[in-house]
Amino acid sequence: MTIDIHASAADALAFDAPVHVDAFGLSDTGHVRANNEDHFLIARIGRYFESVLTSLPAGDVPVRTEEAGYALVVADGMGGHAAGELASRLTIREMVRLALAMPDWIVRLDTHTTAQATERSQQRILKAHDAVVAEGRRDPEQRGMGSTVTAARNLGRVLQVAHVGDSRAYLWRAGALTRLTRDHTYVQMLVDSGRLSREAAAQSPSRHVLVNAVGGANDDVYVDVQHLPLDRGDRVLLCSDGLSDLVDDAAIEAVLSAAASAEQACRVLVDRALAAGGRDNVTVVVATYTWDDTPPA
Repeated sequence: MTIDIHASAADALAFDAPVHVDAFGLSDTGHVRANNEDHFLIARIGRYFESVLTSLPAGDVPVRTEEAGYALVVADGMGGHAAGELASRLTIREMVRLALAMPDWIVRLDTHTTAQATERSQQRILKAHDAVVAEGRRDPEQRGMGSTVTAARNLGRVLQVAHVGDSRAYLWRAGALTRLTRDHTYVQMLVDSGRLSREAAAQSPSRHVLVNAVGGANDDVYVDVQHLPLDRGDRVLLCSDGLSDLVDDAAIEAVLSAAASAEQACRVLVDRALAAGGRDNVTVVVATYTWDDTPPA
């Protein structure tokens, strides 16, 4: 399935009816590692208006209206033991702190707010990077710790995805699965340059050597941000490499096609990764987006 992930948010469907989101997340330590360095977050972000008392005629203003979207985040820490767990925790915590510090929240995208939403998302992750680096420098035992981060947020019927590292975001639409993110790894760079095949990359022992991470050894981090219009019934999956390493895209597609709910999809996907060996921590977050045919009166 071909999707134009660079489509302008202004071309998305009108925000007439509210978007309903069924979201669930699950994280498991796996069978090999002693601790879980993955973390995830599902948050509901919105605004509402309620008319408490007014002299205006009925119908001039709504009695109550609410507009909300869901933010999904998966972070996979690196650095070993407590350092990796701390890095992923700190990454998500700092992103939330910065979001709450904003004087206004963007809940819809148009030609004026798309660039602003992109910049805000990038800045939150850049500042989280600074916080992780600073914490690593403060404690020698945590020096060099870092984290991936993959975040998705629906702004009305537009999905915004921000990404650093090799955790992944997938879109399931009408029975077909599309990967939305590109791994920020040395092996992926070799694939992009034509020096390594995708088949060889999947088996390479260096496939998880990151060239871009929140924190870590690099002073700088770059953040991929994209927007795409949602279709009714779309499902979005965020996952750490504990899933994508052990469960191939065809199996993921089959699970998302068959699952009756986001929770069921998460539980089946985690079970599949554990049954395949559970060599790493495995974290999955799934969200399904629907809306009514006709807008509310």
